[in-house]
Amino acid sequence: MTMETAENTAPAEERRRIRLPLACKILYICAGASLIIYVAARISEPFADFFCRYVASGVRAVLAWLTAWLPFSLGEATVLLLPVAAGFFIHYSNKYCSGSWRDVFTAALMAFSVVAAVFTVFVFTLGTGYRGSTLDKKLDLDRKPCSAAELYDTAVILGDIVNEKAGQLTAAEGDFTVMPYGYAELSSKLCDAYAKLCDDCGFIQRLRSPVKPVMLSEPWTYTHITGVYTFFTGEANINTNMPDYTIPYTAAHELAHQRGIAREDEANFVAFLACMSSDDPYIQYSGALSMYEYVINALYSADRDLFSKAREGIADSANAEMNAYNRFFEKYRKNVAATVSGKVNDTYLKSQGQSAGSVSYGLVVDLAVAWYRPAAQQVD
Repeated sequence: MTMETAENTAPAEERRRIRLPLACKILYICAGASLIIYVAARISEPFADFFCRYVASGVRAVLAWLTAWLPFSLGEATVLLLPVAAGFFIHYSNKYCSGSWRDVFTAALMAFSVVAAVFTVFVFTLGTGYRGSTLDKKLDLDRKPCSAAELYDTAVILGDIVNEKAGQLTAAEGDFTVMPYGYAELSSKLCDAYAKLCDDCGFIQRLRSPVKPVMLSEPWTYTHITGVYTFFTGEANINTNMPDYTIPYTAAHELAHQRGIAREDEANFVAFLACMSSDDPYIQYSGALSMYEYVINALYSADRDLFSKAREGIADSANAEMNAYNRFFEKYRKNVAATVSGKVNDTYLKSQGQSAGSVSYGLVVDLAVAWYRPAAQQVD
């Protein structure tokens, strides 16, 4: 004898109804709260500064601590596994979530909750950093459009630093200098440099964390990406396929993002300051030569004669290294991956209030000129 219950007689379609998991609901609630914080940061610069320095810094530190022990980049692994995860979810949705339009909608909400989670982590790590006060205000710099003469003066000062540090280097392979240590030691040296910089710049977060070499660095070079801070894992990732002299500066740039310096031109300048704060001549050389390249390229556009005059004063070894870089990069210069990557990055930066988009990387020149303007005026 069998007994029929309401559960037995309910349609099979109703019994298989998919419900939105509690975790997804929590993620949407968190995203809603994050949206309020993000809007508040867009409206109030002081609030953005406070949140980035005193709240987001804790989240950034926890993420960096959780992933620091991994010998590989979790951010890179996550990106590489995305197609697998997406395929698995599509298979799951087709098998279990196609009974009704309600199930399809629920499956879509489950998928979109990942976006909600990413948005929440973005706001609680780097998002408000784009809306805070600018670096020139924090450093009390007179940032303004600079003349060709000021670009030349700054190039000469940086060139002198490059020449001094180049004279302290010995190891080389052809026209390229060689970094005299591995990435673990580089990380330690850069963290020491940032610790010194933090003594003078209290708005920069104190943190010790490694830089993570990217496994697929060679194919990654075709995208023209030399490094990236994956805010959702808290890792500073670097492209190791690039010439050695660029790597310490690039690593310092990503470590600047990890410490809450969101805008690209500001991360470039903080990276320069960190390199100059180091006791290591190769890191100093990397920072000085990288900044010199930004300034000399701007000078080339402003005054060709002053550009030629400034280049005459640079050490032959540094000049050869820059020329070798141009030859190295020619292989990767023009391709579809670079175009797509550039468009995506440009759109992202503009969405975060950097109206210049990808060009904002080069706006660091204004900060460099403002930094060295007092020294240049004394010489004059």
